[in-house]
Amino acid sequence: MPIKIPNHLPAAKKLESENIFVMRETRAMTQEIRPLRLLLLNLMPTKIATETQLARLLGNTPLQVELELLKVESHVPKNTPEEHMLAFYKTFDQVQDQNFDGMVITGAPVEKLPFEQVTYWDELCRILEWTKTHVHSTFHICWAAQAALYYHYGIPKYPLQEKLFGVFEHRVTHKNSILFRGFDDTFLVPHSRHTAFRREDVAAVPALKILAESDAAGVYAISTDGGTQIFITGHSEYDADTLQKEYLRDKQAGLPIQVPVHYFPNDDDTRTPVSTWRSSAHLLYSNWLNYFVYQTTPYDLARIGCTCTGDNSACPYYSMEHHRCLLDMEKDTSV
Repeated sequence: MPIKIPNHLPAAKKLESENIFVMRETRAMTQEIRPLRLLLLNLMPTKIATETQLARLLGNTPLQVELELLKVESHVPKNTPEEHMLAFYKTFDQVQDQNFDGMVITGAPVEKLPFEQVTYWDELCRILEWTKTHVHSTFHICWAAQAALYYHYGIPKYPLQEKLFGVFEHRVTHKNSILFRGFDDTFLVPHSRHTAFRREDVAAVPALKILAESDAAGVYAISTDGGTQIFITGHSEYDADTLQKEYLRDKQAGLPIQVPVHYFPNDDDTRTPVSTWRSSAHLLYSNWLNYFVYQTTPYDLARIGCTCTGDNSACPYYSMEHHRCLLDMEKDTSV
């Protein structure tokens, strides 16, 4: 099934050339299917490339997906045309009254800063809090995973002695994890970051489960029970040449940068890199969409955030006056 994206989004032509079924808005309006509603908060500087990378993975499943793009208002991107942002991106104020089956929050090149010094930190905190009641499952990538673990659970990040840069071998450590169903015993993932959190800090939080990790790159995947929050420290979505572009950019600028490990053939940066993580990336995102979004999300999006299994006073929609969940009540003037 297709991914539904705005009619003129640049990703459309690229995905169609790769034989990924793209459904444009005008055609989707003729189908009576309840698609999965996904929200992408894109914090990466290369927004068009990131849109394409994630749309490719989210669109390669049997599920119909409707993708909405979100930006932060408190930061103006320097590497993406203003007309693109105005045409395709919404602000949080425009979506905060809506519910979504799933949400992806990308990484950002601000990891050397303390969280509170990031210009859009307060806005991001509002969004992270909102996801708990308006998004069925939220998928955090790289810096967003660090930021969300800090905001939700108080887990700090620490600077690394040198940049973690390259493609690293990982293994599934939570053997019954359905997020990694179908994965090989080991799999490869690109990383590009200057900071990390500590395994013992994550293990000390009962609500969190470590699903996969790497001897060289540390913890890779974390989940809450039920998968309402997923935290991924690497960049499975990267294209084959993404690390190369980053490496050459820093090298040409005279910045201290090492050749990304296990990336170029024979570590020769004059040779063309190849993707060794593409199949596991597709499987990761299709498992998330299938098991943590599609199979458990309510058909009625108004029920996202409702935890009722009866008269459950912990449910955010529980009414002390009526002694039941408001979503289970008849819509009448007394409610």
